[in-house]
Amino acid sequence: MDVVVGLDSGTTATKAVTAGVDGRVRDLASVGYPLSVPAPGRAELDAQRLADAAVQALAAVAARARDRGDRVVGVCLSAAMHGLVPMDDDGRPLGPVVTWADDRAAGFAEALRADGRAGGLHARTGTPVHPMSPLLKLAALRAEDPDRLAAVPRWGGVKELVVAALRGGPQVLDRSCASATGLYGLAAGTWDTEALEVAGVRAGQLGEVLPTTAVLRGLRPGVAAATGLPADTPLVLGASDGVLANLGIGAVRPEVAAVSLGTSGAMRVVVPAPTVDPAHRLFCYALTDAHWVVGGAVNNGGSVVRWAAQALASGDEVTGEDADALDARLLDEAAEVPPGSDALLCLPYLLGERAPWWRSGLRGAYVGLRREHRRPHLVRAAVEGVCQQLALVRDAFSATGLPVGEVRATGGAVASPLWVATLAAALDLPVRVADSPEGTGLGACLLGLHALGALPDLDDATGLVGVSDPVLPDPAAAALYARTRPLLEQSTQALTGVLTTLDALDDSPSHTPA
Repeated sequence: MDVVVGLDSGTTATKAVTAGVDGRVRDLASVGYPLSVPAPGRAELDAQRLADAAVQALAAVAARARDRGDRVVGVCLSAAMHGLVPMDDDGRPLGPVVTWADDRAAGFAEALRADGRAGGLHARTGTPVHPMSPLLKLAALRAEDPDRLAAVPRWGGVKELVVAALRGGPQVLDRSCASATGLYGLAAGTWDTEALEVAGVRAGQLGEVLPTTAVLRGLRPGVAAATGLPADTPLVLGASDGVLANLGIGAVRPEVAAVSLGTSGAMRVVVPAPTVDPAHRLFCYALTDAHWVVGGAVNNGGSVVRWAAQALASGDEVTGEDADALDARLLDEAAEVPPGSDALLCLPYLLGERAPWWRSGLRGAYVGLRREHRRPHLVRAAVEGVCQQLALVRDAFSATGLPVGEVRATGGAVASPLWVATLAAALDLPVRVADSPEGTGLGACLLGLHALGALPDLDDATGLVGVSDPVLPDPAAAALYARTRPLLEQSTQALTGVLTTLDALDDSPSHTPA
């Protein structure tokens, strides 16, 4: 069978997925790497290790494809958004990748809000003004070390790093990853003049922006030798991991939303043209010229249950299969508690929060805690808090004129019936769970097939991707969540000053705000 490899370079691992024209996943390889937190607020990756992982993962699936008799006809790239890495003119990294979770630029986000420029930047670039974005990371570096900022030949992200590792040549990136930098004008189709001024960089220090379907050829000789692929294997430039998750779950038609719910989460819909929320709650990133993804990401997902397993159940660090088993046991306990957790609210901001607030320094809290509440209540309230946060994103869709009638969900958390039932009730929408957990990698395969002419219409991806029967919302739970969601909003707004002050006071070594 002819297959395409979707190469997905993420924050903790690079995964290579192979799929044929039928859209079915045939193989998967993963090469992991650690996230470095050398100081509070910092979150970095070893750039060379990430680049090497791309070659290693590709080599693994290419070898197994040959063993099966499959022919790799192309490779399509997916990359984590919002990373920033200094590079030389040949694409070699000159430092670590500063990831989306790095929070050192928080003060510059607040300054742009205070001086009134944040709204215009968001409206033109589609990226919320938040320390996750390369725009703010560069602005912080400009204030700290302007000589270094100017001296670095090239500034790029994960996509530019992987492209350089695989083929070298002039620095290029796709419109999708560019649209997530905070530096790229969506309507203008060029680097935004004001954003460049805020960041303190020249357009020439950034890559050339090409369509996500651009096909490049010419693997580096060492890469061709390591992978066993022909040197002229087509390399589809691809897109960012977030928008490809929509494609890989088949959520590309109107009114079908994708929810990713793993360690963190996101909710996204596809629209035919750039659409920016005037209230600045949602992002807008490119998939193709006719497919744009609007949505909101939340920092906290299944991580809230993992926290509960450590803090409320074991007291010790539990990893691997033992941790998964403990998570499952806590979720089973929580399922015995009625919806609403006996009038207990959780602000689930253990790792800070992004949508719809886009404010740094938020921290978690329980509101309404009573003596009668036990561990299962705390766990269920945390699950409900995450799902309610995603419902706030859905509410922002409605306010922006983007109706949603169905949700397709993927990620490790949706293996739990409690998570799926709570999500359906909080959103008050039917939820279908994807058959394959590798939505982003599969999305890269499908975009690759489209770019190479084997999938003429991307909208056909909806019929290629397998999903479960819908889980329908429980009407009583949905009504209760609709009643309590404004309380979560009010609590967050009322406590923001307290939480951000506490965050500023925290100098513990483990404090890693996102």
